[in-house]
Amino acid sequence: DIQKELPPGYQLQVQRDSSAVIRTGIDAVTEHLILGSFFAALVVLMFLGNLRSTIIAALAIPTSIIGTFALMKMQGYTLNTITLLALALAVGIVIDDAIVVLENIFKHVEEKNEPPKKAAVSGTREIGLAVTATTLSLIAVFLPIAFIGGIPGRFLGSFGVTMSFSIAVSLFVSFTLTPMLASRWLKEHPAGAPPPMLFKVVEFFYRPIERVYMVLLGWSMRHRWAVVLAAFLTLASTVPLAKIAHTGFLPVDDRAQFEVIVRLPEGRSVPATELVGERIARIVRKLPDVTATLLTVGDDPAKTPNQARIYVKLTDPDKRKLTQNQIKDVVREQILPTLPPELRVNVADVNEFGGGQATQRIQYLMAGPDLKAMEAAVPRVVERMKRLPGSADVDSTLVVGKPELGVFVDRQRAADLGVQVLDVAQALQYLVAGQKVSTYSERGEQYDVRLRATQEYRTDEDALRLITVPSRKLGLVSLADVVQVKRGSGPTTIQRFQRERQVTFMMNPKQGVDEGALGASVKNILFEEAAKLPKGFSVKPQGTTKMMKETMQSFALGLLASLIFMYLILAAQFESWLHPVTILVSLPLTIPFAIASVIIFDQAIDMYALLGLFVLFGVVKKNAILQIDHTNQLRERQHGVVEKALHGAEGVHGEQALRHSLHEQLDRFIGRDMLEEAFAKVHFSDFEAVKKATWGAYRLKAILRANKDRLRPILMTTFAFVAGMIPLITAKGVGSGFNKATAGVVVGGQILSLVLTLLTVPVAYSYFDDLSGFLRRVFSRKKAAATEHPHHEAAVTAEVSK
Repeated sequence: DIQKELPPGYQLQVQRDSSAVIRTGIDAVTEHLILGSFFAALVVLMFLGNLRSTIIAALAIPTSIIGTFALMKMQGYTLNTITLLALALAVGIVIDDAIVVLENIFKHVEEKNEPPKKAAVSGTREIGLAVTATTLSLIAVFLPIAFIGGIPGRFLGSFGVTMSFSIAVSLFVSFTLTPMLASRWLKEHPAGAPPPMLFKVVEFFYRPIERVYMVLLGWSMRHRWAVVLAAFLTLASTVPLAKIAHTGFLPVDDRAQFEVIVRLPEGRSVPATELVGERIARIVRKLPDVTATLLTVGDDPAKTPNQARIYVKLTDPDKRKLTQNQIKDVVREQILPTLPPELRVNVADVNEFGGGQATQRIQYLMAGPDLKAMEAAVPRVVERMKRLPGSADVDSTLVVGKPELGVFVDRQRAADLGVQVLDVAQALQYLVAGQKVSTYSERGEQYDVRLRATQEYRTDEDALRLITVPSRKLGLVSLADVVQVKRGSGPTTIQRFQRERQVTFMMNPKQGVDEGALGASVKNILFEEAAKLPKGFSVKPQGTTKMMKETMQSFALGLLASLIFMYLILAAQFESWLHPVTILVSLPLTIPFAIASVIIFDQAIDMYALLGLFVLFGVVKKNAILQIDHTNQLRERQHGVVEKALHGAEGVHGEQALRHSLHEQLDRFIGRDMLEEAFAKVHFSDFEAVKKATWGAYRLKAILRANKDRLRPILMTTFAFVAGMIPLITAKGVGSGFNKATAGVVVGGQILSLVLTLLTVPVAYSYFDDLSGFLRRVFSRKKAAATEHPHHEAAVTAEVSK
């Protein structure tokens, strides 16, 4: 509309539009959500080899995601970058419950030849406890994120709640829609009929994986110490890996825009600043991939006339070879050295929130009572910061050299002439600074009327002396008769921190430089310089450096709260204080793999990477719950059979008769080979040793069988989740940096830790089961002792209760 009203020859172009970045990022995440759903469904097809089952599992994704919208609306959330990232990550999680339930129903149909309706009920009931435990404990992982304090909490609160909503809806879907569709769509497999060709292909590739895993698991259970040693070595690698990995507050994100901020020496006018800024903008426009520049002068709250901002617009990230940071380095290395040394130039990211704040990623302030002392230290600090490897855009907020005229009242002369100091101050305020004296109304609008001397009288020292001030003795006298005017210079602004004078030092890391390590070097320099100053000076982090420290503390508290909530939920679900510990053992093992993935993907440990660690904890814990829950179910089912066999063999005499009695009743449940291996080192004259070996073989059989049964759903949920993250990792568009930071930690940590956690959880389960048995024996002996010695019964009963 404006273009139509412009004179001929004029053209209107939109050069800067922050909403374009938002729209592009949201469109990209929406596309990733669709692709992630498709890839996750494809994984289900590859593992089940059944098209109907794939459709049933895939329907859980849109149903859960769309169902989440209603809860988001109730909470007042919008579809923004944070909530859409949560939904994109939830794609691989919301299908997990449906996969686990569906796989168990599918197994009842295929292996137990149950009708689909019966299989839907029995399969869901069998796996229901494990699915409920995984979902509730997963909500316990994400919900504490909503209570993280500070600025990170304001950003990520909606993330934690949105993830929790989607997971809760997925549980409802997996217990209603998934079994209902399975009962209607799955077909009963006729006895003796050959399986479908696609299922044969899947089995051809899956069975070797299963056999390799069972060999590894069997070896691990026979050499448990080796697995424990590997787990401790893995945990020990966390510290050296953390030293190698980079740290930061926010991921490096390519938003196809940046700024060149130029500050001329103090006293320069707006036209002079505009001339210099336009020359620099003309050089920047010649760089490849730069589509436009926009120059503004005095675009800050103080309306600084000698500061210019050159907004640089780039082509989309997927249409160029160099990244945004690489182009910024080109500007620093090729253009800035050609500029006059008196210019202060900073190549910075665009501040999305406005306000003119500094955008450098590393900021520390020095505060103290004496600004003059800090003025002497600032050049030394800046010079040392510039010598740090990987430093760029080094600057400080202290800008001196602003020309000023100091008006000093000669009090003795003013008293002789009858002039009050207040009159001198008011005269200068009216005529130089200006003051509102009235208002003017026209056509419904009201305008201020300000009184002020004309420019030639308020900018010239000699003309300033001609100002007259009232006198009680002479009426009016010249300002020159009662004041002395001295030329000088001073700081443009005096900034304060907690009522103390302060100077903020700022810096950007170059491409590929560790932000955290560089910030620590700056901190050391400032502490060394502050020690040379008089007492009363302090150094504190500022800006993103301060928020990075707060973020680490907030995430540590959030992680602790998540672990406590997970433990309590699992303890209630399993009715045990020990099994939750076994499940949570797998979580620390993922940390070194998460850090390793940060290093592999050339990322940093930042706010979004820590977010990915929460997601990784939730996924890994779900696998451990499936393993332990099924192991407990198998042991409960056959416990009576083993107990009956041992009770029947208690009165049998002779090694052969005893061996035959146990084999006859337990070969079907445990297996002859496993029983023989258990009895190989046992003397049959010691029946307690025989019982212990039998229970050990029975437990080992349950562990091996349970992990074999749950291997397929674990692999399906793991690879479906990873497949859902692939579009986020491979993205190159605007805003993809945040998505990559979270998805990279999840995918890398999940893939790298999968084998170790699959072996560590069964071994940890066996060790904790041994501990539980030891404690039961100890308490049994004490109870027996209490029976033999009644006067100790009360004390022992109290100890057993404890």
